Amino acid sequence: MQYYVSAAATSGNGTRENPFPTIQQAANLAHPGDEVIVLPGVYREWVNPCSGGTPEARITYRASERGAAVITGAEPVKGWEPLGDGVWKATVSNAIFTDRNPYTTLVSGDWFIATYIAHTGDVYLNGKSLYEATDLEGVRNPVPSPASWDPDFSVYTWYAEQDGDSTVVYANFHEYDPNAENVEISARKHCFYPEKEGVGYITLSGFRICQAATQWAPPTAYQEGMVGPHWSRGWIIEDCEIFESKCSGISLGKYLQPNNDNKWLHWKYKDGTQTERDCICQAQREGWTKEAVGGHIVRRCEIHDCGQTGIVGHLGGVFSLIEDNHIHHINNKQNLAGAEIGGIKMHAAIDVVFRRNHIHHCTRGLWLDWQAQGTRVTGNLFHHNTLPADFLMRNEALGAYGEDIFIEVSHGPTLVDNNLLLSLRSLKLATQGVAVAHNLIAGAFTTVSRGVGNGARTLDSPRYTPYHVPHRTEVAGFMTILHGDMRFYNNIFVQQEVPQFLRDAKAGFEKNVWDDGNVDVGIQPYDGYMTEAEWQAQFEGYCGMGSAASDRYYIPLPVWAGGNLYFNGAQPWNKEEDPQRLGRATVEARETEAGWVVATDLVGRLPRRAARAIDTDALGMAFEPEERYENPDGTPIALDPAYDKCFEGWTVLGID
Repeated sequence: MQYYVSAAATSGNGTRENPFPTIQQAANLAHPGDEVIVLPGVYREWVNPCSGGTPEARITYRASERGAAVITGAEPVKGWEPLGDGVWKATVSNAIFTDRNPYTTLVSGDWFIATYIAHTGDVYLNGKSLYEATDLEGVRNPVPSPASWDPDFSVYTWYAEQDGDSTVVYANFHEYDPNAENVEISARKHCFYPEKEGVGYITLSGFRICQAATQWAPPTAYQEGMVGPHWSRGWIIEDCEIFESKCSGISLGKYLQPNNDNKWLHWKYKDGTQTERDCICQAQREGWTKEAVGGHIVRRCEIHDCGQTGIVGHLGGVFSLIEDNHIHHINNKQNLAGAEIGGIKMHAAIDVVFRRNHIHHCTRGLWLDWQAQGTRVTGNLFHHNTLPADFLMRNEALGAYGEDIFIEVSHGPTLVDNNLLLSLRSLKLATQGVAVAHNLIAGAFTTVSRGVGNGARTLDSPRYTPYHVPHRTEVAGFMTILHGDMRFYNNIFVQQEVPQFLRDAKAGFEKNVWDDGNVDVGIQPYDGYMTEAEWQAQFEGYCGMGSAASDRYYIPLPVWAGGNLYFNGAQPWNKEEDPQRLGRATVEARETEAGWVVATDLVGRLPRRAARAIDTDALGMAFEPEERYENPDGTPIALDPAYDKCFEGWTVLGID
């Protein structure tokens, strides 16, 4: 059955000749195998799918013309009254807020920095969100934000207050007349999102989706998004543009556990790490299995200008494929802050594959936190993932510069291969069980041997994180992070020029447990780690209970390295047997009229093939879960031995 929807209709029965005026009318009727075709127009609604499809008969929601059907969480506002000096006032009935009032609902939750005051609502000028002020003075006399990527626009501010059953909005539009422009306010918390769990096997294709008043989405809470499957299986989100969500664009995340929802924030007696362990075990008892949850596909989407994450998930995103997406300008307003921010932030990315994505201009590119087991990051382009340099120069002790990929307190196996990592910091590695192979790495490794505690002032506070039965969700055990268990093969390391202020700031990180401030490219942060033979020697003569006391079970695990190329003085691991120190090289991402290109003089200068081919047998297994580096279906992986394979799929501009 096909249902048709047109924003130009006033009533209808869903036929091509007489379409429904809202998508929800079709969603109320759609059953497995049905298709909802949405004609061009603006749809101001929260589409709440009532029924899901099946693996054999999906329910498809498709824009008839890609990008021409817009689902928005915003409502237009007219009747602005001028107050002088670019400041205007409008009064809006609270009746338009059918879910919750975004202008009385604060952004809050576990791991959100509570000193930031922000509401879930926003004001939009011609589709672009203004900056919230904490009082009317901040609207009358706005000050540019030094933290913003767009400080010139940061003086376009708004403030809201309540007056009985109305919300009064003040905004500084400067030279713009809001009654002559497209001015909107966010009114709904979702745009396409089932209210109930278990509505699976839906395809969402070709829409522009924007401007929802979403809440902060930490792993220990119900993770809402502007778009998402809400704890179900088998969604496909494809060919969509997703932008201007207050917090998260797409949520593949956690369902509501009323007894453990932001418990750290509200109860305080258990820290967040402990409540996160609790919620994982509770989810397993309540049906978190491969058969019931996850297995989603997000592909060919452009996701940008969201406040917290482009894609977020915990537990619900397992066994998913995230490919060919363009994710950029996430958290660039810097109006939200906390430990859950990135282009993609995924907890428990079990058997998730991230491939051929282009992620740039985010304060952090990809953050894999806890349980990155069976995870593969392959063929992606990362660049310009950091905080704005001008802001850094004013805040040298900030200690959170951003990076392309952050892998945190996971036991692996995590495979990072054939990526272009071009930001000043490529990999933050407060973890173990990672194989890094055939990448072009132009940024530093950071936080090696650090960042795995829980922040107690004087006591040890190790984070015990779970590992799982291979290719399943069932928890096999918990363990702290020992560090090591790292493999580095056939990578190309290129030392970039680093601003002097970052080098000068490094000394301030000597006692920082969360970051080391490193900006030097290469594997040298692992100097002093043991080889496999040295580590095995620690167990020689050990005969079990009754042997002399030893630290052998708590020492760092070994490191393997080979076949790596080092340009511009990038440094190998001090126990690497065959490093190739080469000459000068240049590589950078450049924006051209035709789009982003990789500009480099490396093409044609690299060895044709690596001396050693890397495959599942060569990589072995991650220590703690005793799982091999293999595909999600258990079949072996074999990497192409060509050094220039990492450029495949990206436009390369050769330079002399």
